[in-house]
Amino acid sequence: MNNAITISVTRPKTGLLDKPLSKGKGDVSLSSFALLFSELVQYCQNRVYTVPELQNKLADMGQDVGSKIIDLYFVRDRSWKRETKLIHMLFFIKTTMWKSLFGRDADKLERANDDEATYYIIEDEPLVNKYISVPKDKGSLNCAVFTAGIIEAVLNGCGFACKVTAHWHKGTTYMVKFDDHVISRDKQLGDQKSM
Repeated sequence: MNNAITISVTRPKTGLLDKPLSKGKGDVSLSSFALLFSELVQYCQNRVYTVPELQNKLADMGQDVGSKIIDLYFVRDRSWKRETKLIHMLFFIKTTMWKSLFGRDADKLERANDDEATYYIIEDEPLVNKYISVPKDKGSLNCAVFTAGIIEAVLNGCGFACKVTAHWHKGTTYMVKFDDHVISRDKQLGDQKSM
């Protein structure tokens, strides 16, 4: 008789819910995105009668996506601190958020010369407009209002109350108009840091 004891080590299987959220690439093929987004536009188009109604519907859907994006950042990156300065939050959107959504930074971030509460995020060729062919009767349609809705939801969700609109200018320009209390709060934070 062999009295040897055999010990085997087996790893307990971890379930899907036990695994951490991946920080790996979440790339989606361009053709899949184009198909999904065009279907989203068609879905909205079949439920409205005018171009402004269509743009409002796309912006509302973008806001739904934006509110989930900010939740996703808080869950995945626990070291991310909530930005309190306005310019830092805008740079976060221009770089980090844009890169995770579109694979690159937004082209420019500018402040309006005549209004300290207005900023512009400029994108030369928005991905959401790239594969959408606009019919002649809907010539003013800018599907980038979907992205404007995302930006607005992220900023509002982080405590920077604003209204974001998309315009055809230098490609597409997202005009971010902050509420007055956001600008005054930002000035107070700047004054406190200089003391």
